[in-house]
Amino acid sequence: MSKNETNLQRRQRRVRAKLARINKSGLPRLTVFRSGRQIYAQIIDDVKGVTVAAANTLEADMREKLKTGGNKEAAEKVGQLVAERAKKAGVEKVMFDRGAYLYHGRVKALADGAREGGLSF
Repeated sequence: MSKNETNLQRRQRRVRAKLARINKSGLPRLTVFRSGRQIYAQIIDDVKGVTVAAANTLEADMREKLKTGGNKEAAEKVGQLVAERAKKAGVEKVMFDRGAYLYHGRVKALADGAREGGLSF
């Protein structure tokens, strides 16, 4: 381990290693990134190294529908949208990657929205 490695880099390496151990079947993963004002979700196929589907609160149609991008309602809509796009791409089952975020609040709302949209994890 490098002396210059930050706590964030160590945590990211730990999370990636844990996900690699869990995901032996090669399922695509639904990743979440949240900032103070927005939330982003994408489905990544690690075997091929491509993004299958993505959605966020910065998209034009989402901005029209939502009052703000940083609440649970917005997260649920993003979850439903990414699930809809994943189903069009032929993805039905994914592994949920919450990263370093707790499964609470907006992250949980996004996951619930994705389940409502038809993804299973």
